[in-house]
Amino acid sequence: MPSSGVLWDATARPTALPVGAPPARVDVAVIGAGYTGLAAARSLARAGASVAVLERHRIGGGASGRNGGFVLPGYKADLAGIVRRVGPARARALFEVSLGALDFVERTVRDEGIECHWGRPGSVTLAAKPGHLAGLRAEQELLARVFGHQTVLLGPGEVRGEIGSSRYYGGLLDETAGALHPAEYLLGLAAAAGRAGAILCEQTEVTGLARIGTGTRLETPKGAIEARDVLLATNGYSGRLVPWIARRVVPVGSFIIATAPLDPAVAARLIPRKRVLSDTKNLLYYFRLSPDGRMVFGGRAGFRPEALERSLGLLRKGMVEVFPELSDCAIEYGWGGTLGFTLDQLPHAGRREGLSYALGYCGHGVALASWLGDQVGAALAGRGPWPALAELPFPAVPLYSGRPWFLPFAGAYYQFKDWLV
Repeated sequence: MPSSGVLWDATARPTALPVGAPPARVDVAVIGAGYTGLAAARSLARAGASVAVLERHRIGGGASGRNGGFVLPGYKADLAGIVRRVGPARARALFEVSLGALDFVERTVRDEGIECHWGRPGSVTLAAKPGHLAGLRAEQELLARVFGHQTVLLGPGEVRGEIGSSRYYGGLLDETAGALHPAEYLLGLAAAAGRAGAILCEQTEVTGLARIGTGTRLETPKGAIEARDVLLATNGYSGRLVPWIARRVVPVGSFIIATAPLDPAVAARLIPRKRVLSDTKNLLYYFRLSPDGRMVFGGRAGFRPEALERSLGLLRKGMVEVFPELSDCAIEYGWGGTLGFTLDQLPHAGRREGLSYALGYCGHGVALASWLGDQVGAALAGRGPWPALAELPFPAVPLYSGRPWFLPFAGAYYQFKDWLV
C-alpha cells in the first residue's frame, strides 16, 4: 500500500499565493478557502467589497484540492426525484443551472489563464449489474424529454469502446462533462481572488461567531475580525461552528488511490477516450486517467473520513476487479477527503440570522461550488439576485446534530443494497 499522499499536491505547478494576516474589519468574511469561498471572494472583490477568506488549514487542504477532478452536469439527487419534488419546469431550471456551472468553470479558466488541464472529455456512467442498464435507459429518456439534454446509451458491446474492462454491462455517455487538475484549478482560483483584492488567510480557524450591531464578530487564534456579512463556505468541513448548519450537512469520507504512470499503450487500452467514468453502485467507484497518465481510482469505500488505510486497501481490490491488467501496478498515492452531504442530496445557499451559506454538493462540487460561490458573492455585493438554489427548503437530518453516528450503519446498508440489486 502507498504511504499517504495526495497526487494533486505532488503534481501541481508551484503557485505563489498572496497570503496575508487577517484584517480587523472587512465588508465580508468568507469562512473556507475551497471553490465556493474563493469564487465568492473573487466576485466580491471585483465588485469593490473588502473581503477576507479565512481558512482553517492551508489553501487546497480540503476537498477542493483533493477530489477526482470530475466536472459533471446534474446533481447527486436523481433527476426523476427532483421532477417529482419540484415539478418539470423548475427541475429543468435547476438542471440548466448545473450546465451553466460547467460553462462558468470553462470561462473562469480561460479568463484567468488558469493552467489546470481543463477539457471536456465527457463522462460515462457504467452499469454495474445487468439490471442497471434499464435504469440508465430511463435516465436517458428523462433527460431528453424533460430537460432537452441529449446523451448516448451504450450497450454491452458499445461500452467496450469506452473502457478496457469486461466488468460493466453498458453505460450512459454525456459528452458535456469536463475534467481538470483540481489543485491547479483551486490555486488558480485563489490567485485570481487575490489579484482582485481579496485577503487570503491560512491557519486562521474561526472558533466563534457573535452578532454585534449590524455585523458579526469572528473569533480566530490570530485575533478578532468584524464583518458586515459572513459567508459560510465549508461544505463537508463545517463542523459544529454553526449548529443550524451542523444539523443539515453530513461529512462523508471519499477516498482515492493513484498508480504509477502507466505505459501509454496500457492507458489507451483501459480508458481509450480519456473520459471520466463512474458506476451505478451506491458505494460507487469513479476513475479516470490523470494528466500524467496514472490510473486515478476513487470511491466511497468507507463512509467515515478517518477510515483511510482500510479504504485504500478496498480501492486497490476494486481497481484490480475492474482492471485485472493493473494487478501488479504500483500504487504511489492514496488519500481521503470529506464531502458534504445533505438530506435531499442537493446543494443549498441562503441567509439565516445574519449568516450566509453555500454548501452541500454531495460530490458534485467542482462546477456547482464554483458557480454558486460566484453567484452568492455577487448577491452579497448587491450586484445580483440570490441564486435559485436559495429558494429550496433546507431540511435537517433527523436525530443528527453534527456527529455522524449513523455512517457505519448507512455504509452497511448500501453495501447490502449493492450486493442485493
